[in-house]
Amino acid sequence: MKLIACILLFTLSFSVRAQQPRPSAAVKELHDLVYVEGGHERHKLDLYLPEKAEGPMPLIIWVHGGGWMNGSKDGCPPLRAGYVGQGYAVASINYRLSGHAVFPAQIEDCKAAIRWLRAHATEYSLDSQRFGVWGSSAGGHLVALIGTSGDVKEFDVGANLDQSSRVQAVCDYYGPTDFKVFVTTPGYESHAMDASPEAKLIGGAVMQNQDKAARVNPITYVTKDDPPFLIVHGDKDPNVPINQSQLLFDALKMTEVSAHFHTIHGAGHGGPGFAGKNIDDMVSQFFAERLKSKSAKTEALLTESAADPAMMERDPRKGMPPAGARRGPPWEAVIGRDDKNKDGKVSKEEFSGPPQLFQLLDQNGDGLLEKSEHEAFLNRPGPRP
Repeated sequence: MKLIACILLFTLSFSVRAQQPRPSAAVKELHDLVYVEGGHERHKLDLYLPEKAEGPMPLIIWVHGGGWMNGSKDGCPPLRAGYVGQGYAVASINYRLSGHAVFPAQIEDCKAAIRWLRAHATEYSLDSQRFGVWGSSAGGHLVALIGTSGDVKEFDVGANLDQSSRVQAVCDYYGPTDFKVFVTTPGYESHAMDASPEAKLIGGAVMQNQDKAARVNPITYVTKDDPPFLIVHGDKDPNVPINQSQLLFDALKMTEVSAHFHTIHGAGHGGPGFAGKNIDDMVSQFFAERLKSKSAKTEALLTESAADPAMMERDPRKGMPPAGARRGPPWEAVIGRDDKNKDGKVSKEEFSGPPQLFQLLDQNGDGLLEKSEHEAFLNRPGPRP
């Protein structure tokens, strides 16, 4: 079943990307801006601006997911959702993955990117007092940590230290917030293993490194001066238990930080359950209130909705295709998306799917995925739905 889940999740990433609208022609795109001079190859961000910007604009910064092990800035939902056309600037950042460096490298990079953007605010017509962050899964964890650690100086290292890494709004989609509770939640115990994404992030199994786990938890740093939060989670999430969002909401509420926690009944770990117009409108309203009107209201709001059944039925992760049919994207789609150096192969670092899937596909264990390996995997016999 894990094998099936991996390949179908990878298939979903292609289908969701194909469904999302492309940015309009009125967007000025600035790619691969280096935010740490002389740093790692991942120390780059993309910036999207209106062609005709009028005055300093609020900025939404997207932080990608991928289990802290993969993913990239190339997928940017705020851009595809049209936020540039709504008067925002949008940034999407890369950060060092756990295969490059363990925590706190990831949060240090996110904060370095925020400081760099503030240092260049005048150049790009950004309003340095109106920065918001948005991320999902591992990216949700990082944006939550950005939000709660604004007063934690140890995570601010490197250049532009005269600039603040605080933000004024946080939208957290199903991010982990308390690793100890996470890995001991019934049904999620696999995350306590040495090979789990959480273990790779902190440099060891969570329960054997509880001091390191506490340091990575956003709830560790909650204080009254944290920015407003919007937290969204599906109650059928198989990867991150919904108690992670509930715990963060409770901590923020107790500390009198404005927080809105929305549960989507029937939704899993992202995907079509989050595709409803009501969710889009809720996020749009949150950023408008917090970054445009500078709303000062404090609230502890609990809301809920149900995932659209029609959208959920179209979820590629449901079941398997009939025997003889492909069980994943064709090789041409894989290399078109992941073959960054155009050598006809996909390395472990380039691969944007789950790391467990790469291990299954890489049959000879050389760290490179080739067409023959991919086709052999797709053509192997599998169960019917």
